[in-house]
Amino acid sequence: MVGFPLWDENTAPEAARPALASTRRNFGMIPNLERMLASAPPVLKGYAQLWDLFDETTLDPIERQVVYLVANFENDCAYCVPWHSLLAEKAGMGSADVAALRAGAPLATPKLEALAAFTRALIQTRGKIAPAALNAFLAAGYKEAQALEVILGLAVKTISNYANSIAGTPLDAAVAKRAWTKPRVPMRAE
Repeated sequence: MVGFPLWDENTAPEAARPALASTRRNFGMIPNLERMLASAPPVLKGYAQLWDLFDETTLDPIERQVVYLVANFENDCAYCVPWHSLLAEKAGMGSADVAALRAGAPLATPKLEALAAFTRALIQTRGKIAPAALNAFLAAGYKEAQALEVILGLAVKTISNYANSIAGTPLDAAVAKRAWTKPRVPMRAE
């Protein structure tokens, strides 16, 4: 596999440096994902802007982490699952739900499970979900606008999951104890 460089604020292409500096200010460090994305400054900027926009949605922090972790699981992103496990815990998600999402198992809370199922269906069908999948999402108490917000979260994850896949981004020490390998799970009927 090709080795993608891991940049910092001093070595990155000039156009990527402000985004890296902002990441360090806001996050306390620069994760390897952002360091790798700095090779393509517009991609790094787009990823950061989409991330910020997803934070502005009506989905609460735990719901946003459900979307992220389902996408990471479905896209087999060994880099992102550890990070979002940490971020889910920081958002207040219970350890049983974090473990379930890491295992591809159902969530105990029906509304969060409806969100996970809807997110999974969008990924598995490439957005061509059955009307029943959308209806189940709405019946759980979500709104039409939130269905669109889930798609925004998937846009964020498409960038990071695909980029990590082609780059083989090394896991950061900050989440090494949460390292993850996708378990074999039976296919679910949605």
